[in-house]
Amino acid sequence: MSIVTVIGRGHSGTRAIAHTLYASGVFMGSTLNRSGDKLPPHALYDACRVMAKYVKWKGGLEWDFDDLHSAKIDPEFEDLIGEYLQDIAADRSEHKGWKLPETTLIYPWIVRMFPDIHYIHWIRDPRDSIIGAHKTDDLADFGVEYERTDDIRRRRAISWKYQYELMKATPKPKKWMLVRFEDFVLKQEEVLRELEKFLGFELGRIVVRPESLGRWETDQEQHTFDFFRDAMNENGYGEMP
Repeated sequence: MSIVTVIGRGHSGTRAIAHTLYASGVFMGSTLNRSGDKLPPHALYDACRVMAKYVKWKGGLEWDFDDLHSAKIDPEFEDLIGEYLQDIAADRSEHKGWKLPETTLIYPWIVRMFPDIHYIHWIRDPRDSIIGAHKTDDLADFGVEYERTDDIRRRRAISWKYQYELMKATPKPKKWMLVRFEDFVLKQEEVLRELEKFLGFELGRIVVRPESLGRWETDQEQHTFDFFRDAMNENGYGEMP
């Protein structure tokens, strides 16, 4: 039996891998929405708010995540995750897992609770990721402190930055693979072969649309922020002007 979860911010293209896993016979939960999110999400949302109490905002775009790796996991958090994953735990499928973008907000404690499962770390050009609205745009909804702003695009960008830094600060689990959404779309067969080696079973193929890439190039609002620079360089998205 294998378990897999997808770690990636909302609007990073995680729908593609969720649909791929579902098409491959992976049990992804009793109830899914069109994006492949496992529903209902409320217990996991509450778990996000519990873990956020252990994150220290240092001002600006800096957070201290140290307590997430050293402090005892809050028992309330464990109970809420157990509630959210109840159907996954009960199912007897050979391969199972879940996808919900908000899982990214609790990645450090998920890794500590489930050190042996497969983690697919999904990333997309941040300029594309922040074009559309998502539930995690306002981190305060999940108990995370940050420098509040009425600029919606900047709010989304800060959320992207926070989640990226949280993922970077989390020690890599034993079974971890990074996938760029752009590579999945443009080199689907190559990426799927790598994923099959990683997961240990064959994957189905879904339709991918190249027009979903580079939307920022025709976007008329702000989509580039200075604090994207390091992440873009680290993930091969080119030099920012």
